Amino acid sequence: MTTYHALRQVPAAAQYKEGDVLVLCGELFGRGYANGIVDEARKAGMTIIGTTVGRRDGDGTLRSLNGEELAEAEANIGGKIINIPLEAGFDMEPCGPDGRSIADQLKGVKPDDWEKVSFDWNQIEQARQQGARRFKANLGLVADELARLLPSGANVIFAHTMAGGIPRARIFMPLLNRVFKGQGERFLPSETFWKSDLGKLCKISFDDVTGDTFRYLIDATAGLRDKINGRYTAYGYHGCEVLIDGNYTWQSYTPYLQGWAKIRLEEIAEEAWKSGIKATVFNCPEILTNSSALFLGVENSLYMLLAALEKEAPGPAADGIRTACLALLADGITIDDLLTTAHDYLTDPLTVAGRDLSSWPQHNSLPLQELMLNSSAKLIAMNRNPKEIVCAVLSQEVFRGVGRLMFDFSWMPDAPVVWLNHDVIAKRLATV
Repeated sequence: MTTYHALRQVPAAAQYKEGDVLVLCGELFGRGYANGIVDEARKAGMTIIGTTVGRRDGDGTLRSLNGEELAEAEANIGGKIINIPLEAGFDMEPCGPDGRSIADQLKGVKPDDWEKVSFDWNQIEQARQQGARRFKANLGLVADELARLLPSGANVIFAHTMAGGIPRARIFMPLLNRVFKGQGERFLPSETFWKSDLGKLCKISFDDVTGDTFRYLIDATAGLRDKINGRYTAYGYHGCEVLIDGNYTWQSYTPYLQGWAKIRLEEIAEEAWKSGIKATVFNCPEILTNSSALFLGVENSLYMLLAALEKEAPGPAADGIRTACLALLADGITIDDLLTTAHDYLTDPLTVAGRDLSSWPQHNSLPLQELMLNSSAKLIAMNRNPKEIVCAVLSQEVFRGVGRLMFDFSWMPDAPVVWLNHDVIAKRLATV
């Protein structure tokens, strides 16, 4: 069990400067957590070096970015992209006697037949090893490029941004929609799915993409650490403390099936830390983004950030965020209405029953899922326009707070795993 270490106070400002470097291991798409640390690095005058997952051609061949794609990716991060494909995972690797990939094997499987799917696990392991070899070989080439690009003596943040790992087969999305968003007869218990062959495949893939790539990054850049002062950051999730009835209380989204892979990520950081390597996983608060839209209801606890801001940081920062949120609400709806509805969800006996950090992650139940989704619908309906919602404002603020906290903490890190809860996010947002 990972030691629970919550960051309670805003760390001192980092001393990164021009000539220091932020290296992103993973490609940025749209706005997400990683944009926060990129923004901080840019403000500090650091050089930003990105990577790419590459692209797949119509025949499935993995390739580097073409000229147009590369220009767009470099404009997105404001720096150089090392154009060597770092796609993680193994679902497209040929395996077995016929050389078909796992994705190919799953083509044509109908949603109603998902429980009949079975795998030759030796083939799965063969594909996993092939995918790992490909990834590590390309990561080695990236490290060779970095050896040429990184100035001697520079402070370097290696930011691991890889997550996910849902295999690329159509069968998964209708199933996962039932697991995460299903109600009534459409509900599929997460434990039932997780114990099936498709669920077991997902677990191996999540571990590989979300967790093991962090170890590969640390190992591949070992030779650079004599030349530079390197530290490693990664994005975790392991529940989050929010303000409930005056107290910061740990709670979590359920069912977070990627949770086991996030625990693996923490364990990799802890192993590295014991070897004297500055590697930290930052467990971040729940937000709602394009990539998290599958997990509708994950944002229910996000509204409580407004309460944390009032408690920790009354003044211009809290007032500005509150005003921006209020402007998005439908006529007659107040911030207190939002907080009351979110509070009702977080204090419902069904939700309270899941507040067990030691047994995280937990599987779902139909009553809990319906409570969560109905609460989410109520909260989103309080917005004037469903495309311009309070969650977007609060998510952006969390990006900013997390980015600054990670950036500053990484200068003199003191733990391999850190929780960034609503209290320290609020404190950070209130500090210029």
